[in-house]
Amino acid sequence: MHGLGATIVLVEFYSIDQGFDMKNATISPGYGGSCFPKDTLALVKTAQDHDSPVRLIETTVAINDQRKRAMARKMVTAVGGDVRGKTIAILGLTFKPNTDDMREAPSLSIIQALQDAGATIRGYDPEGMEAARGLLDNVTYTKDAYDCATGADALVIVTEWDAFRALDLPRLKTVMTAPVVVDLRNVYKAADVTRHGFAYASVGRG
Repeated sequence: MHGLGATIVLVEFYSIDQGFDMKNATISPGYGGSCFPKDTLALVKTAQDHDSPVRLIETTVAINDQRKRAMARKMVTAVGGDVRGKTIAILGLTFKPNTDDMREAPSLSIIQALQDAGATIRGYDPEGMEAARGLLDNVTYTKDAYDCATGADALVIVTEWDAFRALDLPRLKTVMTAPVVVDLRNVYKAADVTRHGFAYASVGRG
């Protein structure tokens, strides 16, 4: 960064940056929102323009894009390796809970990848569905988590809304075509889900 006339100072930014909320530093299918994606891309572009590449940031951006595609592949694996003709229920569309912000939300890339693979998508989000309608085509928007799960071959938790943390799992099982849960936020413990007869997949667990 010296080509930019910058001085690098290491700080404990978690404690001083009020824009960084540690509650959001959890297991994730990828980062999104209006600020961080834009800022990282701007930093990469500025550094490249001044012949001072920032490899760490460039790699972070690339890995984030790859991670979203990897999450879609995880869903395909969970339903037996092929989603063509299958219905996938997506719980959570916004990039984080307690917002209607769909900008750069991981759900956008994940849903597109699943649709490209031939899946039918049902979706539910407590606040984000109006914004999602302008960004996602051929998605059936539903009234709640159980409506979303009806007829689904797999249920996927993409955003960790509180409403999804205490789902009635026996009720879910009765409305789904196949009892498969893919938990991209590690909201649940595997044993708490599998004891109800579900196949369960999460992120980063053994």
